[in-house]
Amino acid sequence: MSKRILITDDALFMRVTLKNILVSNGYEVADEAANGKEAIEKYQTQQPDLVMMDITMPVMDGISAARQIKSLHPEANIVMCTAMGQKDMVVEAIKAGAKDFIVKPFQPQRVLESVKKLIG
Repeated sequence: MSKRILITDDALFMRVTLKNILVSNGYEVADEAANGKEAIEKYQTQQPDLVMMDITMPVMDGISAARQIKSLHPEANIVMCTAMGQKDMVVEAIKAGAKDFIVKPFQPQRVLESVKKLIG
């Protein structure tokens, strides 16, 4: 069975870009969320193997969502997606429970390296 991934980003273009990289490499996109609140709800129903989580989003940011997902599901694998120059945010994200981070614009090789490292 293929590994299932929840993609969370407020920008549709970014979700589509990530989805194309993942699907073309044999991963299944379990669902998509446009903000942290949706990500928490969809994590509960989908129980994906991994969450790709944008940091800056409306309604609820990725760091708050990661913190909440990890409190409910300590085993959750979360990879934060960040724009260039958000070093402080990345440190905060790791403290919140993220296991890795990737930088936008996405480099397919780096995305796959991160995913493989966490879920194979």
